[in-house]
Amino acid sequence: MPPTLSYAAAEPWNGNSVDDAFRPEEILAALAAQNVRFVLIGGMAAILHGDAGVTVDLDIVPAGDAENLDRLAAALRGLNARIRTEGEPNGLPFDCSATFLSNLGPDALLNLTTCAGDMDIVLMPAGTRGFNDLRQDAVAIDTAGIMLLVASLPDIIRSKAAADRDKDRQALPRLRALLERRRR
Repeated sequence: MPPTLSYAAAEPWNGNSVDDAFRPEEILAALAAQNVRFVLIGGMAAILHGDAGVTVDLDIVPAGDAENLDRLAAALRGLNARIRTEGEPNGLPFDCSATFLSNLGPDALLNLTTCAGDMDIVLMPAGTRGFNDLRQDAVAIDTAGIMLLVASLPDIIRSKAAADRDKDRQALPRLRALLERRRR
């Protein structure tokens, strides 16, 4: 059982978003309502660990079994998910089904826009072996009344280091310092 943290915020969300259209609590509620099993990764996961960074999307790694992908597809349909792409502010329609999701390759990154903001679905984040790997050290965090499995801070750092994107390289010193403070 992962360790549990509880963040009782006075406000519904911590405000670390620069986009008013981004309502992560609504995305998380839709996933929870469908009982989707996933690990939260990326910037929002880092923020929930105490990072001062800013993010404008939610990144998840879902469990890849057929039943879970069916529940994920239902949640995405409820969020009116569409493929996020440049030049199409409302996104592009796609076959939002478990079959579509199960046919994604392990290295696939599905960038979506929803009625509650942007989200990315990653089956195997850089430097990891996917859901089962990440859930081993994930932390259960209660936020906005929803219990989430959040990638551990060392796993977030491992994935960002392996991805080696400019935005990840910029975040890594801050995340490593946060981890060091937590270890003291």
